[in-house]
Amino acid sequence: MHIRNVIKDDAPEICRIYNYYIKNTCISFETEPVSAKEMETRIQEVLNAGFPYYVAEVNNKIVGYAYIHTWHSRRAYDTTKEMTIYLDKDERGHQYGTKLYEYLLSRINTEDTHVLIAGITIPNDASVKLHEKFGFRQVSHFKEVGYKFNEWRDVGHWQLILSK
Repeated sequence: MHIRNVIKDDAPEICRIYNYYIKNTCISFETEPVSAKEMETRIQEVLNAGFPYYVAEVNNKIVGYAYIHTWHSRRAYDTTKEMTIYLDKDERGHQYGTKLYEYLLSRINTEDTHVLIAGITIPNDASVKLHEKFGFRQVSHFKEVGYKFNEWRDVGHWQLILSK
């Protein structure tokens, strides 16, 4: 597996990965597929904010991506960031998520990032396991805050404090 910085030309492959989760799961609360142009805009927003965004490739195929972004916009939250990761549905179980997170976490500047947050639709045992492997701990559980596929969905937040 090779991990590299995202480029705008990755948008269609990132859409392919992400749109599966939109259309088939409750992992994302979006309900309509995202266009490559929209994904390109989202990627550029993350990069323009100075945050890392990486893709993982196997045999020149993108098998996953991970990035950090703003958690909340108010100034007092500046050192708290949210992490996001998605893997190709057919590439789960190969430790790609673990390797992507190791890579991403090793490149975080702890001078400007004190806390990382991961929002997870519950249940999602694979995501919970991945985050807890890296020391994230559950700090919230919101009941029935999303409605998708004709059911109410819960969301939890996992937190990792990087520096003391």
